[in-house]
Amino acid sequence: MAQINIADKEVTVKIVYYGPGMSGKTTNLLYIHQRISGKNLTDMVSIATEGDMTLYFDFLPIETDVIPGFKAKFQLYTVPGQVQYNATRKLVLQGADGIVFVADSQWSRQKDNVDSFANLKENLLADGINLNDIPYVLEYNKRDIKDAARLEYLDYLLNREAFKVPSFEAVATEGKGVFEVLNHITRMVVAKILKDIKN
Repeated sequence: MAQINIADKEVTVKIVYYGPGMSGKTTNLLYIHQRISGKNLTDMVSIATEGDMTLYFDFLPIETDVIPGFKAKFQLYTVPGQVQYNATRKLVLQGADGIVFVADSQWSRQKDNVDSFANLKENLLADGINLNDIPYVLEYNKRDIKDAARLEYLDYLLNREAFKVPSFEAVATEGKGVFEVLNHITRMVVAKILKDIKN
């Protein structure tokens, strides 16, 4: 849930990048961190294993004025993709206002995508949240590789909930699609917050 401080006119929003290991979650945050101007950005916190995979989480806070009358602080997190760190995934996912599911486009990783997506839904349900009740988008990363699965197949595997959600092609190592994804999930989250504030 977004933290709204009426007295200080501040809103703190949490967006979590979820997906299988090595799908490009951390790469997204690194690219965003490199491109956003210093006045709106603080240091990125990253904890990685020796193999350079995220062990716990990456955290990237950004300040903007996208919510009229409020200073908005967006906190971007990633979860570890490795199965053995599911307890950490659950912890990082708690209180998320929006989710970016980063899928690996390689044919060989489709089972990993499906398993991770199912794990996302299970972890949300453990907190009493249905995936369809929280803003989320799909990022189909690594679209530059030769054995990339067709978009229709990725949609068939991952975009068959009660309603279709926005999906984006990306090559996070080159920054392609990274800000498109971030901008879209941000707009979805802000729209929900404004609706909640009015109610």
